[in-house]
Amino acid sequence: MVSILSLPLPELSRKLRDGSLPPEHVFYAYVGKALQIATETNCITEYLQESETQLRKRKLTGELGLLYGVPVSIKDSIDCEGHDSTLGFVKNINKPAAEDSVLVQVLKKQGAIPFVKTNVPQSLISYDCKNLIFGQTCNPLLYTRSPGGSSGGEGALIGGGGSILGFGTDVGGSLRFPAAFCGICTLKPTGNRLSKKGIISGVLGQKAVAAAVGPMAKDVESLALCMRALLCEDMFNLDSTVPPLPFNEEVYSSKQPLRIGYYETDFFTMPSPAMRRAVRETKQLLEDAGHTLVPFELMNVDYVIFNFCLRGVFADGGASYLRKFKGELEKGSMGLILQLAKSPNWLKTILSWIAKPFVPRFSGIVRSMRANTVDDVWSLHCEIEEFCHQFIAQWKKLNLDVMLCPMLGPALGIGYPGKLSVAVSYTMLYNALDFPVGVVPVTMVTDEDEEELKGYQGYFRDWWDRTLAKAFRGSAGLPVAVQCVALPWQEELCLRFMKEVETLVLKKNRLF
Repeated sequence: MVSILSLPLPELSRKLRDGSLPPEHVFYAYVGKALQIATETNCITEYLQESETQLRKRKLTGELGLLYGVPVSIKDSIDCEGHDSTLGFVKNINKPAAEDSVLVQVLKKQGAIPFVKTNVPQSLISYDCKNLIFGQTCNPLLYTRSPGGSSGGEGALIGGGGSILGFGTDVGGSLRFPAAFCGICTLKPTGNRLSKKGIISGVLGQKAVAAAVGPMAKDVESLALCMRALLCEDMFNLDSTVPPLPFNEEVYSSKQPLRIGYYETDFFTMPSPAMRRAVRETKQLLEDAGHTLVPFELMNVDYVIFNFCLRGVFADGGASYLRKFKGELEKGSMGLILQLAKSPNWLKTILSWIAKPFVPRFSGIVRSMRANTVDDVWSLHCEIEEFCHQFIAQWKKLNLDVMLCPMLGPALGIGYPGKLSVAVSYTMLYNALDFPVGVVPVTMVTDEDEEELKGYQGYFRDWWDRTLAKAFRGSAGLPVAVQCVALPWQEELCLRFMKEVETLVLKKNRLF
């Protein structure tokens, strides 16, 4: 069984397809391991009993899909027929989905066996992982840490080795936080590259900040295999709003040197010493391997976070978000946002004005939580579009292929993400832009990083900066990742860049 669990996905799927490994052995090896990780981290919400029937039926079908016999895990908010998608709300218990989401349908057509659903934070609008139904999920690497969220159950299960391939969603970093916190890889594609039909979002109907569904796995090659399998005729037929772009092998396997933009900070959330070092060391490895690295200057991230991201998601003043909590016991993980959603506009205006000279970021959050008219929302959409075009123009001017960026890390202590909504700045930028982004772990926190952290003050020196410094502390040995970014619809190039980073890091680690 141990040997089955140690096989990387491409090798495992090859052995399953050529018949040298029976699907039952693989299935029960992972069910056993998943059970162990669930006991340790509380990451699973439901076992999909019908997966055993699917396993038996599998043998009768002639055509073997790319994921034949591979057990896969599914985030709570992704519909599986006959099972609840709770989003951590009690009111959604015993309301089973009428049919599988398109993603799950395509996975099954490719021979994969969805076998568990995994935990999420209440409402999904959080990067911790706790709700009143299933409780708190822990990080498999250190139980006092958050696994990240909102795809936190996936991060914990895959990070702990209880699943070889899983699926989550991302509207502000919900795939990337769990991957970075749990030391695994993920790809957040362009919003519409994979079908979102049958997937429930945290804020329905919101179009300013693009949500995406994507895979999570231990390594980049597994993500590529998964994208190859999903980008098939079935996906395009079951959801014709998805562009029929099959996986581009040529781009993924190219060996051309890349022109890579990079930055070490967004000047909004000060990076931890380990985050900064992660980018620097990766930049050095890439340069030594013959790639060209070009500094990229980020502008006005504070404006993007408040005026595009927060205001975009809560353009109705948080009214629809608040409705979801009706009749629910609230968890403190979204305290400030919920309080603001309950406050009238005039109060938000006054509060924002009073706080501006003293706590500019609090003022920004309050201001961005005001209710907008339709006219306001339309001009917001225009502004976001304009920003996106400007960002691409800056990218093209530097003639970049891809970009290397920091990723928040190491994993924060349980309870901290709820107090640190401002720290989504590194991830949410790319939801506003709707660019594909991947996360690859590149290093671990060292004692030197810990020492350097003692001087951490942040850019605003406000309550959030002080809290973040506390949240980073005592993390020696925990993984730290980087983000790899490409232009819209360039998932294959994004994966190719991720593969490059992963290979160079592994090579360096073998040398030392």
